[in-house]
Amino acid sequence: MQDQQEVRTDHGERAPIFSARDISKVYTSGEVEVKALAGVDLDLFAGEMVVLLGPSGSGKSTLLNIVGGLDRASSGTVRFRDEMISDYPEWKLTRYRRAHVGFVFQFYNLIPSLTARENVALVGAISKNPMPPEEALEMVGLKQRMDHFPAQMSGGEQQRVAIARAIAKRPEVLFCDEPTGALDSKTGILVLEVLCRINEELGATVAIITHNADIRRIAHRVITFRDGKIEGTEINQQRLNPADIQW
Repeated sequence: MQDQQEVRTDHGERAPIFSARDISKVYTSGEVEVKALAGVDLDLFAGEMVVLLGPSGSGKSTLLNIVGGLDRASSGTVRFRDEMISDYPEWKLTRYRRAHVGFVFQFYNLIPSLTARENVALVGAISKNPMPPEEALEMVGLKQRMDHFPAQMSGGEQQRVAIARAIAKRPEVLFCDEPTGALDSKTGILVLEVLCRINEELGATVAIITHNADIRRIAHRVITFRDGKIEGTEINQQRLNPADIQW
């Protein structure tokens, strides 16, 4: 991505890759009900980078977990292309996640006894057309670290292994929940640069959840959450390189 890159701000007649309508989510503990989402509508388009911004507890993670098939809404519908995934039984929802969606979380969830190459190779067992682990690791800048174990790697390197593992199944969509939350600014910038590269070179839709408002500058579109609702949407007429944002 070039500095100050201009982007298309109108999706025109394109249909969204995801369409979520009137999504509500209520968690119940005894007699206490917590409303995590209250009637949210969301569209995500192919090939865009979106930042979901807002304080902890505002509903960002809950919404992406529902859209990504990790959780179910209390009410509302979720459509992926022409499929109503909110109606899927569990087995079909699992198949959907395996085929179409990659996940990156704040904590890396790597298997300590496996090397970087072996951690990424695990995806091949559940994917139809996996990327070779060497190719995925080279894409995230870890060509020289493939045979290292997680304990021999920095936090940023472990996060990039987690990203390589997520992209090895060639997902159409990559959902990242606070991917820089446990990292310092220098390391976080490296991770954001990798995510931008995946968006541009693989054409994957990338959605990044963060409470760091500065990260919004790298996105095509910014969606702000508050109290279980979408508070506003902002288009970045000019995007910044991760290295140029104020952390």
